[in-house]
Amino acid sequence: MFEQMIEFSINHPLLVSAFVILLLLVIFNETRGATTGVGTAEAVRLMNKDEAIALDIRDRKDFGLGHITGAINIPMVNLDTRMHELEKHKDKKILVVCKMGNTATMAVAKLQKAGFANALRLKGGMMQWQTDSMPVVKK
Repeated sequence: MFEQMIEFSINHPLLVSAFVILLLLVIFNETRGATTGVGTAEAVRLMNKDEAIALDIRDRKDFGLGHITGAINIPMVNLDTRMHELEKHKDKKILVVCKMGNTATMAVAKLQKAGFANALRLKGGMMQWQTDSMPVVKK
């Protein structure tokens, strides 16, 4: 089997190179976001004990299909213009929620740049929240 992998690598250097680059990018992305991300259990603890608020950055339609209880909905496309709505929560932890956890990384960076030092992302987003059978509210 090892010989076949070597032969494949020799015969397809572009494919192997592309795979290695993509693998490194995924690893880099995951480790970079790891310091600002929390899982669902930690998110529940933060919301219950530390009075963290959930900021859902999905569009209004997805938000209406199901969201975390008490979440504030500010779609990512409107975050820059509506960030002032979060000023009263500046000293609290802000748990940023998107669909799968990727877009939240960008929103956390914007919030931290604007002075929201306690912004965190929900790892896996609403997909993980629902996979873990956490409660959702529908409007």
